[in-house]
Amino acid sequence: MYPYPIKYILDFIVAAFALLILSPILIFVIIWLYISNDGKPFFYQLRPGKNGRIFKIIKFKTMNDRRDGNDHLLPDSDRLTNAGRFIRKTSLDELPQLCNVLMGEMSIVGPRPLLPEYLPLYSEFQKRRHEVRPGITGWAQVNGRNSISWEKKFELDVWYVLNMTLWLDLKILFYTVKKIITREGISAVGHTTMPTFIEFVQNKKKQNG
Repeated sequence: MYPYPIKYILDFIVAAFALLILSPILIFVIIWLYISNDGKPFFYQLRPGKNGRIFKIIKFKTMNDRRDGNDHLLPDSDRLTNAGRFIRKTSLDELPQLCNVLMGEMSIVGPRPLLPEYLPLYSEFQKRRHEVRPGITGWAQVNGRNSISWEKKFELDVWYVLNMTLWLDLKILFYTVKKIITREGISAVGHTTMPTFIEFVQNKKKQNG
């Protein structure tokens, strides 16, 4: 494991450099999504960070806000736009999180930040994923992403926390680029992304009687 200050400094440098280099792509995507999503190119959501501290994550908005006759949001698969589908497949939706890295809320590499409502559902083992800052990409993402089970995902997250090194981060970044090119693990079978952790816990309770 390498010291937190070194990891933070490297994260800041990489994020700043990436935003500068990728700025033409970011501007193009912002304009594209502004047109596709009725003037809403960004998506903001509260997520738990290191030690469970809540912060506001920023992503590109890949789904519109279409609703049914009862003013309920339509299913994700119906709201995913063509622009959003392409941006999600190429993982461009994650790029705005470089701003979260600059603010010290996230790291380039670490366990992905999930939803706050999942926090009470974690086992003591699973809670260890919050001992480090969450990342834009992580060990679970390069080992299956949304195509693996929740249990396996948390196992990989905690393994990263216990084995974090600069070399491992570089390895994860290399495999992340490879995954983006091959577009592996974007969706679970039968889902636009994957079932929520709440659904997973509820189904597991039903199976156990």
